[in-house]
Amino acid sequence: MSGVPSQVQPLPPSQARPQPPPSPVQPQPSWVPPPPTETQRGPGLLVRALWFIFVGWWLTGIVSVLAWFAMITIIGLPLGIYLVNHVPTYLTLRPRTKATYWTTDPAGGSMLVETDIRQTAWPIRFIWFLFVGWWASAAVMTIGYLLIVLILTIPLGLWIYNRVPFIASLYRY
Repeated sequence: MSGVPSQVQPLPPSQARPQPPPSPVQPQPSWVPPPPTETQRGPGLLVRALWFIFVGWWLTGIVSVLAWFAMITIIGLPLGIYLVNHVPTYLTLRPRTKATYWTTDPAGGSMLVETDIRQTAWPIRFIWFLFVGWWASAAVMTIGYLLIVLILTIPLGLWIYNRVPFIASLYRY
């Protein structure tokens, strides 16, 4: 024989190694939450289109001029920034974007949470506004309004106007 025992003998119980206690089985989640999404809730397309045709295009022009002149004054700056940040709503009743995600409460239940989307820190937004936002927003609002008044370029004008809050103060709408 080659020196290998043909039969393995178990150790007596007094010499056997102690076995670790059985670990409790952790239930594996059968449901994995989806990644966070950005959603918008508001009026339907027909209502938003009628608003734009009858009110939005002229109201946005007035609000744009008022907002920009308010922004160049120290006293009117908060009002101007507020008006600029809400230009998409005045134009087409566009609702603000919300972040929606699933979370687990302390009891282990899942719940859907809806919050405002994350914004850039205000010191960065303030520096941006001082050096770029005030003049860039005037240029973009002027170009956007001209594109809206010309009938064929309305979609491009709407696209540009929806970016005015970000251009003025890095505000995500």
